[in-house]
Amino acid sequence: MTAPRPAEPPSGELSRLAALHGVATSYHPSPDRTVTAPAAAVVRALAALGVDAATPGAVRAALTARERHLAERLLPPTVTVTAGDTRVPAPLTALPEGTRLDIRTEQGETRPSAEHLPPGVHRVTATAPDGRTAHTHLIVAPPRLPAPPARTHGLLVQLYSLLSRRSWGMGDLADLGALAGWAGRTLGAGFIQVNPLHAAVPGPPTDPSPYRPSSRRFPDPVHLRVEDVPEFAHVEDSDRVRDLLERAGRLRGAVLDEGALIDRDAVWEAKREALELAHRVPLGPGRGAAYRDFLTAQGRALEDHATWYALAEVHGPDWHRWPAALRDPRSPETARARRELADRVDFHSRLVWLTDAQLTDAQRAARDAGMPVGIVHDLAVGVHPGGADAWAQQEYFAAGMSAGAPPDAFNARGQDWGLPPWRPDRLADSGYAPFRALLRALFRYAGALRIDHVMGLFRLWWVPEGHPPTEGTYVHYDAEAMLAVLVLEASRAGAVVIGEDLGTVEPGVREALRERGVYGTSVLWFERDWEGDRRPLPPDRWRADCLATATTHDLPPTAARLSGEHVDLRDRLGLLTRPLAEERAEAAADTAEWLDLLTQLGLLERPGGGTSGVDTSGDGTSGDGTSGDGTSGDGTSGDGTSGDGTSATFGDGTAEEEAAIRAVHRCLLRTPARMIGVWLPDGVGDRRPQNLPGTWDQYPNWRLPIADARGRPVTLEELTASPRLRALMDVFREDA
Repeated sequence: MTAPRPAEPPSGELSRLAALHGVATSYHPSPDRTVTAPAAAVVRALAALGVDAATPGAVRAALTARERHLAERLLPPTVTVTAGDTRVPAPLTALPEGTRLDIRTEQGETRPSAEHLPPGVHRVTATAPDGRTAHTHLIVAPPRLPAPPARTHGLLVQLYSLLSRRSWGMGDLADLGALAGWAGRTLGAGFIQVNPLHAAVPGPPTDPSPYRPSSRRFPDPVHLRVEDVPEFAHVEDSDRVRDLLERAGRLRGAVLDEGALIDRDAVWEAKREALELAHRVPLGPGRGAAYRDFLTAQGRALEDHATWYALAEVHGPDWHRWPAALRDPRSPETARARRELADRVDFHSRLVWLTDAQLTDAQRAARDAGMPVGIVHDLAVGVHPGGADAWAQQEYFAAGMSAGAPPDAFNARGQDWGLPPWRPDRLADSGYAPFRALLRALFRYAGALRIDHVMGLFRLWWVPEGHPPTEGTYVHYDAEAMLAVLVLEASRAGAVVIGEDLGTVEPGVREALRERGVYGTSVLWFERDWEGDRRPLPPDRWRADCLATATTHDLPPTAARLSGEHVDLRDRLGLLTRPLAEERAEAAADTAEWLDLLTQLGLLERPGGGTSGVDTSGDGTSGDGTSGDGTSGDGTSGDGTSGDGTSATFGDGTAEEEAAIRAVHRCLLRTPARMIGVWLPDGVGDRRPQNLPGTWDQYPNWRLPIADARGRPVTLEELTASPRLRALMDVFREDA
């Protein structure tokens, strides 16, 4: 069998052309290794940017045109400057002598000079003596983001998993407000971090992942507490209301009492019927005026969003399959359809308004409870290619490309996330208008914003459609401008920003983020001295500008990691790449090193006064002779399926396990981290990850309620009364 030929590298001229458009022709997965991008990937990326590089002749022509354009243009499309900097931005000082500037500020003023401009995105027109004119967007932003007023701790939770005895089969915004009110007043918590609450692509089946939404700008009404919608109380059809409330009770009971998975589609079907009834109730004068104000403030963006959902009800949830004329949001046919579907457009607009109001209420509840930050919302890295944002803003997305990640130590095949990336050229031409609007929308009700894969502000791995992730390349964004917009909008809202910067990060990225006040993300198990002895990093050597946690939604809960159950789960699902004994031994050794450090720091007393009891032998036995296979003492495995019934070192709910989890969080408190997050399921001993990367239907990702150590769902009411959770959170009182 003949081995496949290596991909053809880019030519010199193609490399020059690519560099002028921000397309990489190589990258460095490690300081001592360079990987060359396939020429085909570079050509496809350039094509997505509107540049023809399909032939050598086309490359030469495009290169000549680009060089001429850069040499002759008066101004780049966007210029950034730090507020308070008295220096005139370099692109403006490089203008020909005698060039006249006309500056229209965001506030509506006219200025003749770029000096002492207020923060904002201003419009600059330059007119050269030879008659040439140019326009640029001048972003004036504060130097840094605001920081939390003091070191604080909080809870991390996937909202859908947080069911109360009033939920309709999944956690909702009233549950979030109740959790925030309790945590702020009782635990002294400063924040609650939740998963993305972006609008989903409608099903059934709906993609349960909150990281592949239809829209990032507008929220999902599935999170509404229906009974808190004022108009619902005035629905006259009492029989329908009673039937819906009974259905809600069955959905709730199925999850909490019968062990069913969260069924988002069934929940939305019931809520949609209830909200349809409420929509028929006329708004009172005051609420009607408030709704009209909301429509005016949101403008065309909301109209487009609601139109997409109305059209999706008729033509399906992928706009690429709609009649050709409706694929254009500005076509006469789309305008006609919008008029014909006016009631449905109004319904979906009203849902956004209602959800926005309940999101605002949740943040108000958090602040009223004394939280200095409040709700930390999560910004997904992209949107579904068939969804509302991709339809309404299609000129900003790179056609035929998908964002992802190159091969690395954790995934040799790379990753394709199925999310169309933004075009950096179109963003710059617009003064980053869609990014600004997105941030402004989220900061309406966020005390802080977590940005998933924050490295995407600098560069993204573009994968050509139909090709594996290994055949992609990086495309660079103007990070200075992206960060300026982020700092500007967050500062206006008085909000904190946390960047998810786990994994391989390009040199200089963390430094640039820190300089602008963007916090990083530090997870205990990954904090090692990677450039030294590779042992666990003592807490006093952690960075301060971060959110420090023991785990995340994509990682095993702390109890599962301590027991080794996460390895057995991956083995049962066929995800291991090495023999089970090797994987167990490596995981156990990793855990043992951390337990050793915790013991040395005086944070943990070893079971039996000596050994850690962690399996380091690789044969499935632990250091004290007990089973190290990671199954729970009740014969159930981490995902609820049957195990072999043997007991792990840290069994379900044992005092040793609880002590170790508390010690892990005491270690987090020993770090200088400004924010410390507690994964809420850790407070009750949940063993199951909410998401298991690398799986689709093999594991119930994004559909699990919070459960105790034995897999029994735990309600919000039970959580707030849990002695185990209280004991864990008392660790933070000790530090006060």
